[in-house]
Amino acid sequence: MRVLVATDAWHPQVNGVVRTLSTLAATAPRHGAEISFLTHEGFRTFPLPTYAGIRCALPAPWTIAKRIEALKPDAFHIATEGTIGHAVRRYCIRRGIAFTTSFHTRLPEYVAARAPIPEALVWNWLRRFHGHAERVMVSTRSLMAELSGRGFGNPVLWPRGVDGEVFAPRKPALGLLPSDLPRPIFLTVCRVAVEKNIEAFLSLDLPGTKVVVGDGPMRHELMQRFPQAVFLGEREQDELAAIYSAADVFVFPSRTDTFGLVMLEALSCGVPVAAYPVPGPLDVIGDAPVGVLNENLQAAALGALTIDRNACRAFASRMTWDRCARMFLDNLAIVRRSAAAGEHTRRLNAMRGLGDAFTAEAPGAPARPDSAAR
Repeated sequence: MRVLVATDAWHPQVNGVVRTLSTLAATAPRHGAEISFLTHEGFRTFPLPTYAGIRCALPAPWTIAKRIEALKPDAFHIATEGTIGHAVRRYCIRRGIAFTTSFHTRLPEYVAARAPIPEALVWNWLRRFHGHAERVMVSTRSLMAELSGRGFGNPVLWPRGVDGEVFAPRKPALGLLPSDLPRPIFLTVCRVAVEKNIEAFLSLDLPGTKVVVGDGPMRHELMQRFPQAVFLGEREQDELAAIYSAADVFVFPSRTDTFGLVMLEALSCGVPVAAYPVPGPLDVIGDAPVGVLNENLQAAALGALTIDRNACRAFASRMTWDRCARMFLDNLAIVRRSAAAGEHTRRLNAMRGLGDAFTAEAPGAPARPDSAAR
């Protein structure tokens, strides 16, 4: 099966959406699928307002059509609600092609944090965007319930995973962290932006050292305001795993993430999690003995210091990318079967209509009741 995924989130961005899609593409061939991406690459772009590091494409409809038709996909998935997502959605709707979407980002909260735009207005727009999809894939059951309550009629579960070979306990992060950092080390990994609530973490009264991995529009401001914290910029794969492994606690201060893939990565490296008891952490951690969820984030961070690191590793090992890819493809297969059944019904109806017309026009055919009335 050839699958086209349309996404505005793509390299060189470093975030959970890009990591999920990249790993999905690497895993899908083991399940008989090939995934191709339609992204901003090759189009003119402009910087996203308030976040210049993210580029938005300016795709022409005929160019989108040409690229899609060259790929000849069997299934369509729209991963994001940006300009690429809108262009592929329009292509599918105009041609009557079934497609799925996914809900990765709580845009209403993100937009409200940056501009005086009511959240209700953004929710209405999202309902319209996803309303044409056969299914909307979401990462957690709590998000499924929320979207259903907000009028999204078709959410289905698509959980996340972690690569336990890459994100595994490592030797000390030599050269990545100063060797003389006071312990314990409290780490967070995220895009350094207002919606991630990093200031709540950096403001905590904690012993040892706070470390931030990631980049974004607030990085320089936070570096000036919190000079005692260590900012390492963006890191990936082996370097990131080594930094996770060097930490004593992973602190996840966000209240707006739909999942929080970095929590799984930290746990897979044997690092306990401290977070607020909100959707995302409640879904990933819940009441498992691998983290502390508390509205008092300081108490959560200090409480997590006593958690067994082996338990964290064992917990994360159950959440694999193979399971993630299988559920993604299962969701697509259901949509394809539904679309095929609909097409079969349409053809039968068309054939019946032709048969009726032929019978009515055949010499000596009995008159239909409606023709007799005329």
